[in-house]
Amino acid sequence: MYAQMIASQASDEDPKRLAAFQKRIDAGEKIEPKDWMPSEYRKTLIRQIGQHAHSEIVGQLPEGNWITRAPTLERKAILLAKVQDEAGHGLYLYCAAETLGISRDQLTEMLLDGRMKYSSIFNYPTLTWADIGAIGWLVDGAAIMNQVPLQRTSFGPYARAMIRICKEESFHQRQGFDIMMKMCNGSKEQKTMAQNALDRFWYPSLMMFGPSDSDSIHSEQSMAWKIKMNSNDELRQKFVDQTVPQANLLRLTVPDPNLKWKDKRKGYDFTMPDWDEFLAVINGNGPCNADRLSARKKAWTEGQWVRDGLQAHAKKNANIMIAAE
Repeated sequence: MYAQMIASQASDEDPKRLAAFQKRIDAGEKIEPKDWMPSEYRKTLIRQIGQHAHSEIVGQLPEGNWITRAPTLERKAILLAKVQDEAGHGLYLYCAAETLGISRDQLTEMLLDGRMKYSSIFNYPTLTWADIGAIGWLVDGAAIMNQVPLQRTSFGPYARAMIRICKEESFHQRQGFDIMMKMCNGSKEQKTMAQNALDRFWYPSLMMFGPSDSDSIHSEQSMAWKIKMNSNDELRQKFVDQTVPQANLLRLTVPDPNLKWKDKRKGYDFTMPDWDEFLAVINGNGPCNADRLSARKKAWTEGQWVRDGLQAHAKKNANIMIAAE
């Protein structure tokens, strides 16, 4: 795989090869791990899939601490299944990234030393049970908006991983909306709790789509390569247009005084999130950045003996097979 990467870099300046690669992309063909690809295409995929995988794993943390505090046994079982799903999503995505010549250990080390990021949304605290509902409804709703188009992305292993992930994320979004529905139809205090959760998570959810297209440094090339299928602003608009009617159904108020339906273009005008806050959170200064990374570092350090044991077992089996031959 390393030799393939060197060959890829050496031929990146070959205009005929680059044109042939782009022609395959434009024709809707899937690029597979053993196919030739530009080094920047590989690098972009590693960055995007790696950050996606890290987000699935870190995303377990704000919900995991509510498993023991869920209000009913049924809610506990549902939340436990959801957190387990997120671990599986991370596994599928790490496996897809490994086909590009980078190991899961390397990806994790890049997260822990700051070379890779995860979604900014997971650096906000879950203060009440309603926040778990808001995460399912808004955060997983935004994730679905981002991820459904990725089933058509140009890199085969990534596209195939997204098929199951999207099916499970749909379940997550529905369970979150169901929590909000129950709370909005409950006591006055529960309705207030639901509104407060929406107030807290509305703008961080809009940040999940990334910076405005004019400020995005990766979007144009990623869309040309069909690594991304839609622009950040396009997906954000679609999310708002879909989610506001759901908030109305819940009889909740979206915390945006500038929110207004425009009949001519069949969409809402809305206020963009605070991009200074977004950059601060991405750069490690959010409410829970330190806690999230500390939890990942602790898990990585304390799990070293498991990784060592698995490697030793694999080496032993390999030696047995060689001896048998």
